[in-house]
Amino acid sequence: MTSYPITISAETFDMSGMMAGGQRIGGPNTRSELRDGVHADYRDIELSETVFASIIENNLTTFKSYLDDPNSEIHQYLGENGFVYTYDVCFDVYSYDANGVLINSGADVGTLISSGGGFSSMPGGIGDMSMMMGGSAGAENFSELMASPDGNMVSHIVTDSYEMLYGAWPEHFDEVVLVLDENRSLSAGTLYQLGLLTAEDYEEASEQIKMGEEVTAKDWSYEEISGHRFYLVLPSSYYAEHENGTFSYIGDKALNAEQLLEDALELKICGIVKPREDAANAVISTAVAYTSQLTDYVIQQTDGSAVVLAQEANQETNVLTGIKFETLDDAEKIVEASTYISAMGISDKASLYSMILYYSSADAQGTAPVEQQSELQPMQGAGQTGTANMGSANMDEAAMAQALDVWLAETPDNEILLSVYNEYIDGASYADNMKKFGKVSYDAPASISIYTDSFEDKNAVSACIERYNDSADEAGKITYTDYVALLTSSITSMVDVISYVLIAFVAVSLVVSCIMIGIITHISVMERTKEIGILRALGASKHNVSQVFNAETFIVGICAGLLGVGVSALLTIPINAVLESLLGIGALTVALPAVYAVVLVALSVVITMIGGLLPAKRAAKQDAVIALRTE
Repeated sequence: MTSYPITISAETFDMSGMMAGGQRIGGPNTRSELRDGVHADYRDIELSETVFASIIENNLTTFKSYLDDPNSEIHQYLGENGFVYTYDVCFDVYSYDANGVLINSGADVGTLISSGGGFSSMPGGIGDMSMMMGGSAGAENFSELMASPDGNMVSHIVTDSYEMLYGAWPEHFDEVVLVLDENRSLSAGTLYQLGLLTAEDYEEASEQIKMGEEVTAKDWSYEEISGHRFYLVLPSSYYAEHENGTFSYIGDKALNAEQLLEDALELKICGIVKPREDAANAVISTAVAYTSQLTDYVIQQTDGSAVVLAQEANQETNVLTGIKFETLDDAEKIVEASTYISAMGISDKASLYSMILYYSSADAQGTAPVEQQSELQPMQGAGQTGTANMGSANMDEAAMAQALDVWLAETPDNEILLSVYNEYIDGASYADNMKKFGKVSYDAPASISIYTDSFEDKNAVSACIERYNDSADEAGKITYTDYVALLTSSITSMVDVISYVLIAFVAVSLVVSCIMIGIITHISVMERTKEIGILRALGASKHNVSQVFNAETFIVGICAGLLGVGVSALLTIPINAVLESLLGIGALTVALPAVYAVVLVALSVVITMIGGLLPAKRAAKQDAVIALRTE
């Protein structure tokens, strides 16, 4: 139950809707008639539409308020771990390898080696523009440890599932643990990303494997590993403030490690762990794990950063450009683009000047490279009048910047200005900027995990969520993922099919048994015909004769039922002993509930009595005189 909680994400899939949509997607021969020739198959479009239609956004802010309310009915079903909030905190983690090269934990190993290492060429590092687009949560190879509801930084579920090889579990927010596999090792790529394996060591191992040679062993002592340091860099650290109050992204301009790590948090390895052999909840999926206190540190430091505070103070203006987020018409866009260009630095103005001059002339001559034309299509098609007076591109940066200023002041082209606005300014919003800066609100978790201690409590929690949805409006309804239900759904289907087959066999067996009981009772009637005549001669009625045989079948049924139930109950003893020896104590037990036993005995009686009804009725109809003459 701890490994598979009920999970509610801010953005999730409607699994039931996807499955229903998948069932509607027909095969290649679903059409009633296929003609000769080539036919279009639209299943890929239907599948794509089903997937997109199944994406649902949950309002976790409102649902969090429901969970935080101590009077909510869901609290009585929560397990020991209760519910856990997860936040999409953004940060990068760097470390120095043995050669003093700064490595990003999310770097691509192949790219690093081909580029000879170094942080300036690392995907996800300071040369990458993904941070400007919002980035992803956390850092690769790093994940958060489950905390304990009683206030401990690490839950006992985690500590019970992992063996401490060296050191101790974190006690401070800047401490992390290194998580090894069962063999006390990590993959070479992970070691490279963590700065423990150098590029030379990785390349040497690769060459040895290519040549079919034995790879040179590389080991570290626990003391060496514990002395390794990581450096956490916040997204807001990638932005520098200018004198005019605007900010610019400097990640691609930070050319030395000192500038990059100036405001970085140093992380220390306080312990080294590996999963226990009998661990049931070894769920840490990364090589390094940190505590929720580090998450709190990242959120609080981001909230207090200069770029976030500046954007919060002026929510209508983009602090990266100094321009308002929304404009109403083309005239305002032209004004905003002019302001944006005027605030550019000399290098940026020179680059924009060269780009406008080159692509305008290349477009007129039809000589612009195709791939470059597609990348800067908004710049093409601008009127030639506006660029005729811009001068020559054979100038230095200062001269080109000055020429751009003159052009902007005297002969600006509105189409070019609109293109600049659409290419570099349009689309930005307050929310987008805050995401770039790494801003996270405690009221808006990225996901919520709800833990229970039993399947019954899990079903009760699901029922509570359904009742919450009934009282919420359409936008506030919650779609959750029950991984236990997903994992067992296919197994349940198979068990149901097997159950139906067994029920069919049992039904056939019961019918055969009923027929055999009728035959046996019929033979008994034939053998006891004279006895029937004597009973009738002594004054017994037809109903009394029928009662005699019905009583016999009743006794046979109850004895057979009691015998079958007794044997089944006795068989559970050796079966449970075998299961206990194979699976462990309490893993799985077999039992026959008293209610089921009573039902089985009653079923046995009913079947025998049904089988004996016709023979008993026939015995009651026999003539007493004829029956007495029977030998």
